[in-house]
Amino acid sequence: MPGASALADILTDLPAVATDHLRLPDLEALRPAFSTHKPRILILYGSLRTISYSRLLAEEVGRILTHFGCEVRVFDPTGLPLPDAEPVSHPKVQELRDLVQWSEGQLWVSPERHGAMTGIMKAQIDWIPLSVGSIRPTQGKTLGLCQVSGGSQSFNALNQMRILGRWMRMITIPNQSSVAKAFQEFDEKGRMKPSSYYDRVVDVCEELVKFTILTRDASNHLTDRYSERKEDAEKLEQRVKLTSI
Repeated sequence: MPGASALADILTDLPAVATDHLRLPDLEALRPAFSTHKPRILILYGSLRTISYSRLLAEEVGRILTHFGCEVRVFDPTGLPLPDAEPVSHPKVQELRDLVQWSEGQLWVSPERHGAMTGIMKAQIDWIPLSVGSIRPTQGKTLGLCQVSGGSQSFNALNQMRILGRWMRMITIPNQSSVAKAFQEFDEKGRMKPSSYYDRVVDVCEELVKFTILTRDASNHLTDRYSERKEDAEKLEQRVKLTSI
C-alpha cells in the first residue's frame, strides 16, 4: 500500500490528459443570473387518433405548465412525414425543428403500443437532428416524460424515451408519469380526473419547470466537454498547418 505522499502523486499524475484543454468547473458560470422570461416548453405527443389520450394528457400538461409560469407550445404531428420520406424542407419538419430550437425544455407524451413507444412519437424525435452546423438543437435542454397505457401500468415507453433523451443530450429529469387505463382517467370533456396519476403528472411538470429554470442559463457550461475542446483545437491546428503550406 503506497504512503500518503506516493498516493498523492499517483492521483495527480495524468499523462494521457491534454492539460491545456482541461478546465475546472466555473462556479460563476454554473450560477449565472437567472433569466426573467417565461420558461419555453415544447410538448410532443405520439398519437393521431381522434380520441387520443396522449394528446389529452399533453393538453393537461400544457395547462399545468402554463400555471407554473411557462410559455407552452404543443406540436401537432398530423401531416409529419416518415423520417427521410420527404426532404427536411417539408413544412411540418421545419415547424417541428423551429419549435425545438425555440424551446428551453420539452415534455414528451407517448402511448404504449405493443410494449413500446409509438412510431408517431419516434418519427418526431427522428426528425430532430443532433446537430445543424455548429448548433445542437436539443443539447442541454431539459426533458420530462409521460406515457399513457390502455391496460395496466407500464414503463416501457418511458424507458425508451429516457434512452432517447440521453442520446439527444438532454437533461432528463428524474421524475416521470405513467397513466394506466387512460380511458378511465379522463371525463367526457377530455379533462383528466383527480387521482394519484394526476398528482404524479403535476409532480413531473413542477420538477421540469424547476430544472429548466435552474439549468437554462448554465446550459453552455454544463455541456462544455473536454473531448470536444481537444478535438476542436486539433482541427484548428490542422487548418493552420494547411494555410501555412
